[in-house]
Amino acid sequence: MNQEAGIQKKDVKLTRRSFLKCAACAASVPYIVPVTALGGGGRTAPSERIVMGGIGIGGRGHYDMSAALQEGDVQFAAVCDVRKQNRERAKATVDQHYGNKDCASYIDFREVLARDDIDAILTAPGDRWHTVISVMAMSRGKDVYSEKPSTMTIAEGRMLLETARRYGRIFQTGTQRRSEAIFVFADELARTGKLGKIHTVKAHTLPFVMSREWLAGQPEPGKDELDWEMWLGPAPWRPYNPQYLNGCGAWLNYYDFGTGVAGWCSHTICQCQGVIDSDLTSAVEYEYPKNETAEGFTARYANGVKLVLSCEGWRGTCGVRYEGSEGWVSVADGYSVPEVSSASLLGERVKLVQDYMGQNQRPMNHMRDFLDCVRKRRPTVAHAEVAHRSMSTCHAANICMLLKRDLKWDPVKEEFINDDEANRMRSRAMREPWIL
Repeated sequence: MNQEAGIQKKDVKLTRRSFLKCAACAASVPYIVPVTALGGGGRTAPSERIVMGGIGIGGRGHYDMSAALQEGDVQFAAVCDVRKQNRERAKATVDQHYGNKDCASYIDFREVLARDDIDAILTAPGDRWHTVISVMAMSRGKDVYSEKPSTMTIAEGRMLLETARRYGRIFQTGTQRRSEAIFVFADELARTGKLGKIHTVKAHTLPFVMSREWLAGQPEPGKDELDWEMWLGPAPWRPYNPQYLNGCGAWLNYYDFGTGVAGWCSHTICQCQGVIDSDLTSAVEYEYPKNETAEGFTARYANGVKLVLSCEGWRGTCGVRYEGSEGWVSVADGYSVPEVSSASLLGERVKLVQDYMGQNQRPMNHMRDFLDCVRKRRPTVAHAEVAHRSMSTCHAANICMLLKRDLKWDPVKEEFINDDEANRMRSRAMREPWIL
């Protein structure tokens, strides 16, 4: 018996019907059902919320989860990570946000996917996991927000796209600069013809590193602390070494775990393809730059536009530059305004972004765009084909760097022209049971 309220506690299963019935009497017993739980105080009613689960919620995943928590129509119900410190931190964040202890915590992501109450998944573990988890989630009826790079191989990209189509699922890849006003403004300068005919797009990249070396094995921590087998996932087995987990993804530099230039260019190439009407295709020619870093790497599209990758000359990270017959624009993280060939190009900065938002019904918030599209059942700004086609360009660039020779790509057949060796590299072997 609750002595203060005079109400006897009972174990009751709260269905939508019983909830709404209970809500009707909230005015007479306001302290039993908080106003926020009924949809007041700026909160969406529980029956209308998008229930989400987070998989791989350390680092970038925790950032994305925090962004989702800020949206009033989201209910985060579960977090999953193979590392105990990430699980505990994520659960604490969710519980503190809602003022309860209800968020479930898992090591195995399949337990999250098995829950019928979860509508959508945020997935942000290492690159090797993105497609596997996305495909499994969509085949179970979940919509997916996946961090980039969304695929490890060209073959994975095709599987991702076909799964989204087959099951009618909403997919958003985390190339968030497609939903940031300063980048959208630069994109609109190019798309609306204010730079003239675009002939060259430049994309920031990091030096190409894809080491095939192994780190020496060390004793594994307990499975509750770190499930090493699940951390490896579909990647080839490697002995545990804590250096793989150090800092901001030290595993990125190893071929078995990372995606080479795609780790960075999943942002910038995706951005570039969007402004040259190439969202649904990929570059057709790839020129080996005759260096080990990919500095100056050049690719060409069927429409004649040249893509150049560069590590140098940027004032910020994830930069892009668009060059046309009548001007150019350059922007990167950390810019307050883009760099432009003429100050007059900055005159319509607010209007161009507002026009874009109005015409396309897109918010300047990548997570919000995903949630809106989940509700409206329409493609996101970085949907599955955008992800696949931009990642195909990234992966083809990687293959060109690994083979150290020029390549030609057929984006319709999705194969390299007259190059059997390159075609074999469109996919990688995957460890059971994670074969797609």
